[in-house]
This record gives sequence, structure tokens and C-alpha cells, in this order.
Amino acid sequence: MPHTLLSLNVSRAREVAINGQPVMTGIFKRPVDGAVAVRPLGLEGDEQADLSVHGGLTKAVYAYPVEHYPFWQTVRAQAKVAEWDAPLPCGALGENLTLSGLVESQVYIGDLLRFPGCELAVSEPRFPCFKFNAAMGFNQAVKLMARNAWCGFYLAVRVPGRLQAGESFELVPGPREVGIQELFRAKMNRVKL
Repeated sequence: MPHTLLSLNVSRAREVAINGQPVMTGIFKRPVDGAVAVRPLGLEGDEQADLSVHGGLTKAVYAYPVEHYPFWQTVRAQAKVAEWDAPLPCGALGENLTLSGLVESQVYIGDLLRFPGCELAVSEPRFPCFKFNAAMGFNQAVKLMARNAWCGFYLAVRVPGRLQAGESFELVPGPREVGIQELFRAKMNRVKL
């Protein structure tokens, strides 16, 4: 299956109410048209609110597989926060890159995603926080992500440039020593959910 960037998603950090408390977040990403500049600290037009856990040189860009979207649509409907046939828009899981053809079980720390206009290096899995529950609309979302290890992965910008939705990319294997799901499960097994 070819690897494709289906959607390129950004958002500015903004204040929202979560459990009645004001919280700054950049999780509510929306698709953008056209080419977007990719810089060492991320995509043009994108912000992260809490730089202690998101963003920076090693977590500049967050990618998530579209293959998991049907699952999230179903559990959101089961939780009665969405209709059964309501599509989940790209970026809904807080990702900058909605990818097709590449899931976590195929990805290792150090792998490269080579796009026509830039190169990104896999750095670590995404570890969800309470803001993910808010984005999904129900309080069990973090537990479901942990149970399935469908976490997506962070990318460091190896070669800055530009990205555009619809582009194909090549997965260039790195050392293949530590898998994304392996690292995610190891950390999540130590966390009380």
C-alpha cells in the first residue's frame, strides 16, 4: 500500500473550558489547503500550548494513521457524542499529518518519512493527556488509546521544506531497534489511568 499524506492540519493555541476549567490547547487541528512550510519547530500556522509535553525539536510534527479513524467514529457514537454516520474530520485526533498506509506497528524510532519537499524523523509515540478526552468528547478516550496503542507518533524535522496534502512519501527504515507501540506500551503500563 502506498504511503500518502491525506491531510495537513494546523491550529493556533486557544483557551477552552475542560471540566469547567480554562485550559490552553492546540489540539483542535483543522485541515489546510495548499503547501505549508515545515520548519525545525513545526508547521507554519501551528501552535502547541504546553511546550513541556508537545512541540520542540523532537516533537515538531505529530502524525496519525487514518486507518484508526473508523474505530474512533464508532466509539464516539457509542459514547453518544456523535451520530453513527458522522464523519470524523482529519485533524480530529490532534494530528498535523493524517497519514494513509502506515500504522504504528510498522514504525520505529529513527525511521524517516521522506516527502518530496522535506524529511521527517520518527522520534517517539504520542502519550495522550486529558485534552485528548476533551477532543474526542468522552472521558474514556485516553484509556482506549492506551489499550490499543493507536497513539500516532511524533516527528523531528530532519530536512525543512514544504508539505502538501495528497503527497506520497517513502518510509526509510532506521536502526529498527525500538518500535513505536513497544515504547508506548512500556510507558503506559507504568501510568495509572
